[in-house]
Amino acid sequence: MKLQDAWINQHGTQALCAVLGLSGYRAYFVGGCVRNALLGVPVLDIDIATDALPEIVTNLAEMAGFKVIPTGVDHGTVTVIAGGVVHEVTTFRRDLTTDGRRAVVAFTDDITEDAARRDFTMNALYAEPSGLVIDPLGGIDDLRSRRVRFVGDAHQRIREDYLRILRFFRFHAVYGDPTAGIDAEGLAACAELATGIETLSQERIGAEMRKLLAAANPAPAVASMAQAGVLALVLPGANHQALAPLVHLEAEIEPRWQRRLAVLGGQLDKLRLTRQELAEIDRIGREISAMLTPAALGWQLGEVPAQDVILCRWALLETNPPLDWHAELRRGAQSVFPVSAADLMPDLQGPDLGLRLKQLQSRWLASDLRLDKRALLRGSDV
Repeated sequence: MKLQDAWINQHGTQALCAVLGLSGYRAYFVGGCVRNALLGVPVLDIDIATDALPEIVTNLAEMAGFKVIPTGVDHGTVTVIAGGVVHEVTTFRRDLTTDGRRAVVAFTDDITEDAARRDFTMNALYAEPSGLVIDPLGGIDDLRSRRVRFVGDAHQRIREDYLRILRFFRFHAVYGDPTAGIDAEGLAACAELATGIETLSQERIGAEMRKLLAAANPAPAVASMAQAGVLALVLPGANHQALAPLVHLEAEIEPRWQRRLAVLGGQLDKLRLTRQELAEIDRIGREISAMLTPAALGWQLGEVPAQDVILCRWALLETNPPLDWHAELRRGAQSVFPVSAADLMPDLQGPDLGLRLKQLQSRWLASDLRLDKRALLRGSDV
């Protein structure tokens, strides 16, 4: 099996591999770039595994005129920019000790040892510069069946880094086959070791949850998280029941992790969200119960935030919104309140002017934005 993707044949990428190869070292594409290429999805990052030590990679790359950044030398990784393309080049490794967050590694020249320390079998795939795929652990079969499975013993992989619990669910959401269900062995291990999540930083947890909830359909994975007791640790008080209806209602609407997080509810303090993200999610929660019409919401919040509220509201009610809600929301977003302060002056000034404007605005919203200036000023509802 060979990869045919254009990124493999980029001049800088092939030049870097050639620099290593002509010096007697091996260079293999590894991990996400191989996985995504085989699945036919975009390749975002290029990782290269090699038996050359970091200092050798650095010397060879610099002599070839490439820019080198020592991003993680202690763990065997240097970043090489060749032909304007960023490559993460890492020496084959094996773990000596792990503490659930980080590992002490030793370098090796054995590709099988390097593969054995990776998280999932679909990430333990390599490819030669020619594109020829190398599969030391049988990950191709799992990839073909879209089965997210830990390398070796699931418990051991998780104890090496508890973030792998969240990655297991995220990878199932992004790459797994929802009709086949989640890997039972991996799910059981995640459930047994779930409390290890408490050792992780809020930044790491939040980053994984953002990625998981941005998947096309995260509902089955999140339901499995709830089943394993993981969701309660990450989002105390969350309820996943409305997530599947929300994904159904979104249809061709672009998924937004903020919307999906809002419909889950629960405490957000373990995710280290920004103030803006927290305010956005809080606003969705508040407006869900306000029960304003789509047009009123569109005017009050703007088109995208109002869309989030409407979808979450109807997902929680497990009911389809009105067929014309898109058009109504847009009508509201494009509407302008017909009364200005100048229309009430000089008869009203200061606080009295502000109060009257609010009263008229409330009447306008109650009319579903139908009353014009004349009707509002004369106090008519027709």
